[in-house]
Amino acid sequence: MNRRSFLGTITAATVLTRRFSWSVEHHKIEKIGVQLYTVRGEMKQDFEGTLAKVAGIGYREVEFAGYFDHTPKDVRAILDRHGLVAPSAHVDYKSLSAEKWPGVIEASKVIGHEYIVNPWIDDDIRKQPDGWKRAAETFNRSGLASKKAGIQFAYHNHWFEFDPVSGKMPYDILLTECDPKLVKMELDLCWISVGRQDPLKYFEHYPGRFPLVHVKDLKKIPQASASGGQNLGDSLPEMTEVGSGIIDWKRIFAQSDEAGIQHYFVEHDNPASPFASIRTSFDYLQRLRF
Repeated sequence: MNRRSFLGTITAATVLTRRFSWSVEHHKIEKIGVQLYTVRGEMKQDFEGTLAKVAGIGYREVEFAGYFDHTPKDVRAILDRHGLVAPSAHVDYKSLSAEKWPGVIEASKVIGHEYIVNPWIDDDIRKQPDGWKRAAETFNRSGLASKKAGIQFAYHNHWFEFDPVSGKMPYDILLTECDPKLVKMELDLCWISVGRQDPLKYFEHYPGRFPLVHVKDLKKIPQASASGGQNLGDSLPEMTEVGSGIIDWKRIFAQSDEAGIQHYFVEHDNPASPFASIRTSFDYLQRLRF
């Protein structure tokens, strides 16, 4: 190989390397979703109209937190009319009972859910001795039943999973006790931040366990209580629209492949103006490259 050929080869390789680096470094979220709890008041007043507005903003995926007395067949028809899909839905802990769970699975099949998510373990369960292990047993049982129907079970966290109980982090107990094939995690990236934990450490230790995430921001981390834990309700005033707060979304989403993230759901528990809120968050995520 002469000098000219050698230099040409090096130049071509450099260009290809730069192009490859650019493509690797500039990922984006292809389908931005929204957790409909954010617009629950609007859903109650005008179910289909609200979904139409959500689609009009640009969202293509939605996650339900109740169907507001609509049948599964009606829900599916409305989604189809507005070009939406609902990969997942939240159901309460009591719905995991042997009596109710088969009906939840059947409804989910009609609507087209790929995941059924429990978003909250009731206080009377998790405050019992071995409550978290008992919850994991319930999750494994529910996950096995839904898996047979082709639907994945998942759990969504708040802050209390990161308050140690008898020296152990409840979230770690769930990850250890739950079968990773039967129970996935929907990681709320706001609440884990409130719990003062780094999601990247969980991505590293439990790769592929987090196919769903909730994307909502914080103006600041709220102060811990005197005992070192959190004393919070199911919301907090520090929440804000995505991109308006302190969470480093590029750093987190750069590890999406390791985490196994497939669905990104915008959420704000109590926005001043729900539609304006989800539009602001959508616009930020649409521009975001990581």
